[in-house]
Amino acid sequence: MGKNYLQAIPIDPSYDEKLISFSSSLGDAIGKGEDIPYADNDVAYTIDLQNRRIKEKDIELDYQVYKRTKDSALGNTFFDVEDWNDKHYKSTVGFAVLGVRRKIRKNGELIYIDDLKRVFYGTVTDVISDSHPDDETHICPNCAAVSTIAELQNGCPYCGTQYKMDDLFPKITGFYFFDQLQMTKKQVLIGWPVCALICTIAIFAVAPTLRSFHLTENMINTIFQNGPVFVVVLGAMYGFFLFLFMHLLFKIAKAIVDLDRMGTAESRSRFELRMKKITPEFSYEYFKNKAISLIKTAVYSGDESTLLCYKGDPLPAEFKDIIDLNYAGTFGIKGFNEENGIVSVETRSYFDVLSVRDGKVGSTLPVISATFQRRTDIPVDMNFSMTRIACPSCTKSFNPVQNKFCPSCGKEYELITDDWVLTELKMS
Repeated sequence: MGKNYLQAIPIDPSYDEKLISFSSSLGDAIGKGEDIPYADNDVAYTIDLQNRRIKEKDIELDYQVYKRTKDSALGNTFFDVEDWNDKHYKSTVGFAVLGVRRKIRKNGELIYIDDLKRVFYGTVTDVISDSHPDDETHICPNCAAVSTIAELQNGCPYCGTQYKMDDLFPKITGFYFFDQLQMTKKQVLIGWPVCALICTIAIFAVAPTLRSFHLTENMINTIFQNGPVFVVVLGAMYGFFLFLFMHLLFKIAKAIVDLDRMGTAESRSRFELRMKKITPEFSYEYFKNKAISLIKTAVYSGDESTLLCYKGDPLPAEFKDIIDLNYAGTFGIKGFNEENGIVSVETRSYFDVLSVRDGKVGSTLPVISATFQRRTDIPVDMNFSMTRIACPSCTKSFNPVQNKFCPSCGKEYELITDDWVLTELKMS
């Protein structure tokens, strides 16, 4: 757990194949509503909500996920950067350097286009070797009925389809695109000329005063002998290095500001330590995946009050205009507290937001604050899915995404019984 990128190794070949298939199909699933391979039901559900939002806005979204380079190994395979496991399952996070092209049309007219540099992170969940969670519930990939894994391997009781464990796992249980915050074309086209102009003026201003220094006499003579064009070229060259230096300073300053704005490392370590006392396998990366997924589900929903995972006030209208929401960095724990057996944790992070209102597209990079809660008297189920539930009252399995009441005993189901719930969501 906790590998850094310099230590990253190629991910298991079978996981690599599934992540490539998943990521390459993601664009058509989001933009056109097509099925996406290897996605677990929670992921597929959120993508379906996003596609519905796009249709509600009466636009066409051409969404392409592509390899950014054909030569680099990072562009052609996924690397293992994080993992965690529980009794029956192991989860592995793989990353690859990808790009995202988005084109939006309204009534056949192109109204927006961009091309983003991204790092894609996907979580693959698999059954641990020689582990057989036969009694756990799973959704039949054919008819979507809830059955035990053992029943599905022996034949789905509802549609008769038979599966091997390899057909059910591994699954993609989470994903996000991370914005590398690299230099944009606009930054280069503005920043470099400004820095070049500064350096050029500095050379013209300073060079005459340096004639008295013998060590620089030859250089000064060279400058004046070759004329203004040479000075401009020299200024452009030094200006580029100045631009890189200033860009680096800006990123460092931004990171320092974010440490206070988003939360401290101390808050993260205290939160992770507390959760490990409940579940030793708890991982910060696991929680980040879960948090991003729940935020997306709430944002894309048509009516968040019907969601199992959201227990807060009605969301502001601006959330209803979002058609694409991607994590953009600095996921921080602002603070947490524990009271009456419930832990509440506040997160803050940047998101890349694409919105459509009145037929116009807007791109912003806001900070989204979210508060999550869960019980502290039960361990964290690292691979819990809200689409397959065992009723706490009668133990029967059912899918409560569209129905909060158990069809067997009629008791209302509360997600906080088993998992994290989102209780507040704000954007600034």
